[in-house]
This record gives sequence, structure tokens and C-alpha cells, in this order.
Amino acid sequence: MPDQKTAPAASGTFLNFMLDETLMAIPVERVREILDARDIQKLPQAPDYIMGFIDLRGDSIVVVDLRTLIGRPYRKDDVDTRIVVLWVEDNGNEQLLALRTDKVTEVSRFDDDRIEPIETGTMLNWDRRIVAGLARRNGAYVTLLDLDRLLSSKVIASLDKHVEDALGGVNA
Repeated sequence: MPDQKTAPAASGTFLNFMLDETLMAIPVERVREILDARDIQKLPQAPDYIMGFIDLRGDSIVVVDLRTLIGRPYRKDDVDTRIVVLWVEDNGNEQLLALRTDKVTEVSRFDDDRIEPIETGTMLNWDRRIVAGLARRNGAYVTLLDLDRLLSSKVIASLDKHVEDALGGVNA
């Protein structure tokens, strides 16, 4: 059924990065720059996935810990940690944000330039809105993230609710 799939993303060039052993990608045209790990100014009472902000040539950029946002355990920075500064569209406006990733691997095209939608008929509790599709790079699966949905205020609020519900209304 069409409503059980995400729309396939357009082919093109992608920035590939790792979270644990999972290879993920975002469209390279969304990337402004890739930074080494650095000090991040904390924001009081921000959700765990909002690490704070960095100064980038006079602009304050909010840094989102992608691991925490998608429900993976926090990990300290190491030599491979990178901060990817990118833009997302929210309610028709472009906004600069940064994602903290475990390791940026390469800029590439996918095998056969094909991105497959994800069948989700049996995964009823999984929020597929944040994934644009699956592709292959050198035979390995790559999860292509939908940045606008992943980082939209609506989805973040929805993810917060899921975490709160899972904790039984108890704040962590």
C-alpha cells in the first residue's frame, strides 16, 4: 500500500556518516560545513538532545546530538566526532542547525543511484517519518534521513511525547 511507504528521496550526492555501526546519509546540498568536535555552550533546561550552541563566525548555531535524538545512548566525543552544520526547512523558513555525529565517512553517490522506500506494514510502532529511504553504498545499507522531518519542531515535540509516555509521565 502506498501509505505504508516513505516517498523515495531524489538521487544525488550525499554526506555519509556513522552512528555506532549504522551508516546514515543526508543530501550534501544541505551541508554548510563539517567541524571537529568543540566546546558547546549549554542551554539551561534544554532537552537532552539539544546540546547547546556554538559560535560560528558570529552566528549562534544550535547543536543537536543525533544519537540522543533518535534514542541511542550518549557517547563522549572522540577523535572522529564531527559537527555537521546544515540547513533545514521549518514552516517555509530555512534554519541553520548542527548535528553531532560519531564519524563522517565520505561524500558519495549511492549504488545505482537508487533510494528505496521503506515498507513499514509490520512495524506499526516505528516512526518512519524521519527516514527518507534506504540505499546501498558498496553493498552496505545506508539510512537516508529526512532532515526537515527529523529536525522539525513538530517531530521533536512528538519524540518528546513518546519518551515521556515510555517513562510513564516521569521526567528523566
